[in-house]
Amino acid sequence: MARYTGPVCRLCRRYGDKLYLKGDRCAGPKCAFERRPNPPGQQKRFGMRRRRVSDRALQLREKQRARFIYGIMEGQFRRYYKQAVRRAGVTGETLVRLLEQRMDNVVFRLGFADSRSQARQIVRHGHIMLNGRTTDIPSCAMKVGDEIAWSPKGQRTELFKIVQEAMQGKEVPDWLGVDAATMSGRVITQPDVAQAGAKFDPAVIVEYYSR
Repeated sequence: MARYTGPVCRLCRRYGDKLYLKGDRCAGPKCAFERRPNPPGQQKRFGMRRRRVSDRALQLREKQRARFIYGIMEGQFRRYYKQAVRRAGVTGETLVRLLEQRMDNVVFRLGFADSRSQARQIVRHGHIMLNGRTTDIPSCAMKVGDEIAWSPKGQRTELFKIVQEAMQGKEVPDWLGVDAATMSGRVITQPDVAQAGAKFDPAVIVEYYSR
């Protein structure tokens, strides 16, 4: 499975905002963006002219930002866009819903992982069950009524004990339900785009692919 394997803190500095790709580390004093908020690479010297950024470059920037936040490659992201176009409703909002309904994102939103990359690894290792069956596909699209829980294999890990102790202080979006006692979650309704807290503009992404 292809994925970005470079330094993720560099991405936050490149796009000028915290993308929270390292979970709790991003909220602490060790965050690289807090210590070095300037973009990576050679810095401009005083007196140099600033080049104007084109509209196309700004659109590409938003698309790349969304890709890195959800940890998916270009081909897969394009397929999500085409799927959103075919569905009824506002394309940009539908795209966000499709991304939010990925299994690795749901595991992250439920508080079972500190970041989407960690959630992806948990799923890939067979620590999560979907509707009573173990699955190792992070991109699996979850539907309303689907339930996820830790597999017997996952419950024997040290990570499960750590997550279980930290569950009380975590907030879960309204479109999801979580039972801290059984360490299970459920998709109650369709994701609310406003609650997704997207750090990108989906309308700009639609403009990028519409050209």
